[in-house]
Amino acid sequence: MNATTRNILPPRLQRGDTIGIIAPAGPIRDQERFAAGVRLIREMGFEVRFERDIERREGYLAGGDARRAEEFNTLWADPEIKALFAARGGYGSLRIAAHLDMDLIRAHPKILVGFSDITVLLCAVGKDADLVTFHGPTVSTLATCEHDSLTRLFDTIASPRPPEPIRPERLEILADGNAKGRLLGGNLTNLCHLVGTPYEPDWRQSILFLEDVGEAPYRVDRMLTHLAAAGKLAEIAGLLLGEFTECGDTEAIWRRALELTGGKIPAWGNFPVGHGKHNLTLPVGLAAEMDSGHGRLQYNALCTADPA
Repeated sequence: MNATTRNILPPRLQRGDTIGIIAPAGPIRDQERFAAGVRLIREMGFEVRFERDIERREGYLAGGDARRAEEFNTLWADPEIKALFAARGGYGSLRIAAHLDMDLIRAHPKILVGFSDITVLLCAVGKDADLVTFHGPTVSTLATCEHDSLTRLFDTIASPRPPEPIRPERLEILADGNAKGRLLGGNLTNLCHLVGTPYEPDWRQSILFLEDVGEAPYRVDRMLTHLAAAGKLAEIAGLLLGEFTECGDTEAIWRRALELTGGKIPAWGNFPVGHGKHNLTLPVGLAAEMDSGHGRLQYNALCTADPA
């Protein structure tokens, strides 16, 4: 993601369009939740397509690296498929990032949706293809999302209107102030692992959102400290702290984040993004503004462009 250029907005979806489902990381562990997510997509008015072996498994991966990369590239190349949704996260996206056909992705912009381990692909595609990507539910989490998360997902990628500003009910203003910048973020663990790689995003003047799951408190502390020591937190314009599910004392995480940023930038807690039931879709790479006075995150551009 280049801070000096405007990222490409993929064409918005229209009812009846086909959404491709990929398994680029871990294998599908709960077939019922996956099937329920597929049903929800169809109930929203979209066709669904995925390859016959999507439930393949190779240890903790959804098949070998070559197979997972081939699946991604094949479905992206299909002109009938207008968006790709990840089946689930897990682990494995970093192993296939180098095998994605960025020339193809750049030439045919599409919507890419996922979170958790899919953070790697959102960042890689955003950086190498200058494409806005979408941090949002995977197919396997759709059925457990609250209504607001489902509504936000489809409004963001399919509505002809700009998405409404986000005004979280339980938002905590940890450090006051306003900030403008491009949205950047996702899973804290994966963002740390991208530092020093070709897929590391541009942190400069970004509004950074972070979330994680199942990490011991000292590990969250270590990862935040790592980002600060690497100079990344000094480059951002604002910070959104989402859910840290099963990561210990949330307020302790907030305090550590404020220590590391010195209270010099706006920082919010309880932002509805993460592994819980509230996981609002965020367009990574799109210009946004934090308004602490109104507890509001608003966008400075449409999230999706009209089809060519």
